[in-house]
Amino acid sequence: MADTWNLGVVSLEPWDRIWRRNQHLVDRLLALSPGLTVTFVTPPADPLHAATKGRTPRPGARSQVVAGYEERLTTFQPTKWLPGSFGAAGDRGLDRSISRHLRRGRGVDALWINDPRRAGVARLLEVPTLYDVTDDWTEARRAPRERARLVDGDAWLTHHAAAVVVCSPALQMSKGGTLIRNAVDVAAYRAPQPRPHDLPQRTALYCGTLHEDRLDIDLVIAVGEHLAAHDAVLALLGPVALTETNGRRLLRAPGITVLGARGFEDVPAYLQHADVLVVPHLVDDFTATLDPIKLYEYLAVGRPIVSTPCAGFVDAAVEGLVTVVAPAQFAEAVDAAFAARHEPREPADVADWADRASQMLEVLDELRRPSTATPGAAP
Repeated sequence: MADTWNLGVVSLEPWDRIWRRNQHLVDRLLALSPGLTVTFVTPPADPLHAATKGRTPRPGARSQVVAGYEERLTTFQPTKWLPGSFGAAGDRGLDRSISRHLRRGRGVDALWINDPRRAGVARLLEVPTLYDVTDDWTEARRAPRERARLVDGDAWLTHHAAAVVVCSPALQMSKGGTLIRNAVDVAAYRAPQPRPHDLPQRTALYCGTLHEDRLDIDLVIAVGEHLAAHDAVLALLGPVALTETNGRRLLRAPGITVLGARGFEDVPAYLQHADVLVVPHLVDDFTATLDPIKLYEYLAVGRPIVSTPCAGFVDAAVEGLVTVVAPAQFAEAVDAAFAARHEPREPADVADWADRASQMLEVLDELRRPSTATPGAAP
């Protein structure tokens, strides 16, 4: 009989068709461990914020079974009833709501936290906790109150979680823990796909969430203007998480097409048929900690790649797989990549998510052993 165990995952992302690290790993963990059930806690609904933006305020979606996993995967969306101005009181209420849900039934045998703001859930549940650090949010540009929440939660989890996993060498240097890097669904990205009908001809493509934490907005606009003068387009594929001001700047800029989000099963076709794949990222203390999933996705399809000198892509440049240039030379490098786009290029040998899930399962199995320390109150 398979070992049965329950895992709670407190994620920074929803469970939807836009898959990131958590979703890929959970999907494969469920395949690797037949006795595993997962409760995937998504970001909370925020009715008050929705009302202030003119949207219909709705509470969280509560518990829902995800199809395709034999009822072994459920999602839970809590509700954030208090605004951020209430500070710790709002966090405590949210943490209690999540903890109550995870205690139901058999409860959870282990907890996986991706959102440092939810350190309070680990304090309340007192089960072996894994802190999976995918970004150093303590280095992101945030308002003072929000940054304090991130710093406090990150510090507590780094020192009190039974296991810490990081996705990049830079994070391992600052946080310690076990290095489990990102990956790609190799088979999906290698299988030939038809050209998407909405992908413009002569396209340089950026794939990823559009956010000021990563994107150099001024560079994006400059590259779009340059490509427009050469009958080409910079297409931006991914969820839009920009401020209203920068969102309007991109929509008004020449040579830029904002395609928006696509499901994980649709993304490979866009990358396969783009002429050039680009990474116009900022280079700062935050982006220096990343292990971009797009690095693996880009390499898997074998298209020309141009990037600013940001984490991950710099290492690939050493191997001749990526052209890395400063922002001032970016447009010129994209021109050169367009000229070389028809040259034969073999996809790179990249890691698959199945390999990373096996590594993560080893950490979780060690976590669940009786001798593993559980998080408790801070001394």
